[in-house]
Amino acid sequence: MDGLGGALRAWRERLKTSDVGLPACGPRRAPGLRREEVAGLAGVSVDYLVRLEQGRARHPSAQVAEALARALRLDGTERDHLLSLAGLADSRPGLVPTRITPGVQRLLDRFADAPVSVLDAAWNLLAWNPLWAALVGDPSDWHGLDRNLVWRAFADLPSRIVLAAAEYEQWRSALVADLRLVLARYPDDPSLQALVAELGATSEAFAALWAAGGVGVQAAARKSFLHPEVGHLTLDCDVLVVQGTDLRVVTYTAVPSSPDAEALALIGVLGLQTVGGSGAASPVERLADQPAPVTDLARDSPITRSAVSQHLQSSSPGLVTARAVGTRRSAELR
Repeated sequence: MDGLGGALRAWRERLKTSDVGLPACGPRRAPGLRREEVAGLAGVSVDYLVRLEQGRARHPSAQVAEALARALRLDGTERDHLLSLAGLADSRPGLVPTRITPGVQRLLDRFADAPVSVLDAAWNLLAWNPLWAALVGDPSDWHGLDRNLVWRAFADLPSRIVLAAAEYEQWRSALVADLRLVLARYPDDPSLQALVAELGATSEAFAALWAAGGVGVQAAARKSFLHPEVGHLTLDCDVLVVQGTDLRVVTYTAVPSSPDAEALALIGVLGLQTVGGSGAASPVERLADQPAPVTDLARDSPITRSAVSQHLQSSSPGLVTARAVGTRRSAELR
């Protein structure tokens, strides 16, 4: 392998579509995944990946390098080599881990019926499955601090989560208390230090909560959403911490056979219908152009439950697999 570009090409060419949960699409003239497929999995543009492989771009950001490592299914040694080639070696102690372990990646790939996302200890969004994007909103266009959950909470960025005023303040207070514990575990992480400093400088609410000195961890909770097509639904939110990496696996689930479960299944069906499409718009944006079917389904009528049940029962395994990975970051391929 010759430099960063050669390494990226070699890693891409050794993968098969089945390795990353993508459906086979006929014969291929060259071995491995297509650049378009790797770019989609990593959430980067095809043009940028081409420039990296050709050596016309040699210094991807840490966020892009980590995304490429996940998309290419690199192991720990290979991931460290990629960071070294990109000039991003981060072997210094005290940094918040951002590498998604193979086990967590498999969990993310195979959780088709529940919205799942993976965040680091500082609440930076690292990866998600299509159902999470369909529920919460496509995060493909979020960059920098916009991918940090704490920053989004105090910058009052758009959100589909619906909270009463008291619940909202309690949630933000819990985030700050958790972030304080994270800073105590990783006091030398410059990105974490910069996040806390920026929040304190731009948000009076954060500064006041930080000065109060509270500590704590995020607990399980019930969260309500206002989805643009399905309407209101309330789900159980659980945060699972991966020992040894401090990764947070955030899952949303509904009580079986409840109206909320039906609503979540409907969101999944709407997402499934976009697999194999042109990628010209997100699932919600595309279905918004079809008001009559969406409105009928959203009324929670017996037709809704029947349609959802029949669709889920008839979905092919290949289509479910494609949904689990292939539409994660379609916005970058528009």
